[in-house]
Amino acid sequence: MAFYYDEPSYTFSEYLLVPGYSSRECMPSNVSLKTPLVKFNQGEEPTISMNIPVVSAIMQAVSDDKMAIALALEGGVSFIFCSQTVENQAAMVSKVKNYKAGFVISDSNIKPDQTLADILEMKEKTGHSTVAVTDDGTSKGKLLGLVTSRDYRISRLPLNTKVHEFMTPFTSLICANQGISLKEANNYIWDHKLNTLPVIDENQNLVSLVFRKDYDTHKENPDALLDSLKRYVVGAGINTKDYEERVPALVEAGADVLCIDSSEGFSEWQKVTIDFIRNRYGDKVKVGAGNVVDREGFMFLAEAGADFIKVGIGGGSICITREEKGIGRGQATAVIEVAKARDEYFEKTGVYIPICSDGGIVHDNHITLALAMGADFVMLGRYFARFDESPTNKFNLNGNFMKEYWGEGSNRARNWQRYDMGGKSELSFEEGVDSFVPYAGELRPNVQITLNKVKSTMCNCGVITIPELQKKAKLTRVSSTSIIEGGAHDVVLKDNNILAVK
Repeated sequence: MAFYYDEPSYTFSEYLLVPGYSSRECMPSNVSLKTPLVKFNQGEEPTISMNIPVVSAIMQAVSDDKMAIALALEGGVSFIFCSQTVENQAAMVSKVKNYKAGFVISDSNIKPDQTLADILEMKEKTGHSTVAVTDDGTSKGKLLGLVTSRDYRISRLPLNTKVHEFMTPFTSLICANQGISLKEANNYIWDHKLNTLPVIDENQNLVSLVFRKDYDTHKENPDALLDSLKRYVVGAGINTKDYEERVPALVEAGADVLCIDSSEGFSEWQKVTIDFIRNRYGDKVKVGAGNVVDREGFMFLAEAGADFIKVGIGGGSICITREEKGIGRGQATAVIEVAKARDEYFEKTGVYIPICSDGGIVHDNHITLALAMGADFVMLGRYFARFDESPTNKFNLNGNFMKEYWGEGSNRARNWQRYDMGGKSELSFEEGVDSFVPYAGELRPNVQITLNKVKSTMCNCGVITIPELQKKAKLTRVSSTSIIEGGAHDVVLKDNNILAVK
């Protein structure tokens, strides 16, 4: 006979936090949202921690290099989508690792005999206004000059003007020699009032560039998540099919952490993939796994060697797995049970494996609820798809700006590797939809508002750290009527002039 759970599974919307005693130190400015990303032994520090408990989903419509840079600036991590060629994904990872404030490998380079038209085309493609002029047009060629937006005016120069005619030549540049420290380079920039400092070797070959704006960016973003070389931390998705080719390429590109992208993680395929990584790289390469929704699934992936474990099946706004297959679990119930298993495993082994709540986040307060229920961080898709930094198109729909958002299980994504269980290399049916989400503008102000809500709620609970929240939070299930009571009701809203609740 099949096993039946005694109670139904619940979603985040069916819970509320109950306030706790708040001391004078419980102020949002005192709250730390630092949280571990990968497993660690009791008494030790995690190899990678995040400054905010948020990562972006492994989705075509969400996480590319632009999103990864924007989220790392805020203290989180993006997992660049894997439903693309190995080469393209590795290139995105490289862009993130080379973008960070510090010694940046130039990705905008040109030959002196090319034209202004080529400069403008490159600027449109990369978004960078500083272009290095080298003898062979590569980032390691002999430096002959620089081109910035100050070197030309489109209205005065024909588009066929050669680059060497308007560039700032090498003889007029202030450069630094290879081996200079970042602190010394920044002093150079300030002392000589530079925007860009080229670093060259003894043969005048370009090594890297140091930008004034990167220094300013670092000062304006104290929570930016950096590696030991002061580069942005970035994650990358992998699948259980081409991991032997994809993993080495991503590691070589500099990915800090990997994550198996799969609709269901309680599978031998995931163990085989983790085994490959452990046999080849040991514990040096960090890899998350999932998704699971119960104790058994967690314990399986914990024993398999996962560095973090994702929780949730069918809760995403564009996911129709539950509808199509009748499989999944309410996200709140899944997180609660897996968190208990995580704590049980920690008590038994002394190894703490972070869990990630993936899916089911509809409102900002759901993030705090997920953390209180035991999640160490959350993975968001729809939330990030709304921003300028997501890789989708913005368009006007009936007077409202929208952005495209589609699931990895949709025909548009064609991500059969995520759902395949050893059959044909194609989707046999859809488990995701193609949709629109309301455009919300830039990432940073939106994320700041969301995190301010999380911090404020934590203070209401009388805590200032995520571990304290997980230990002291009090939660209550709510009725359907009290859910209605929690929003605007029995009034006419000024914004849209409709009755909130009839």
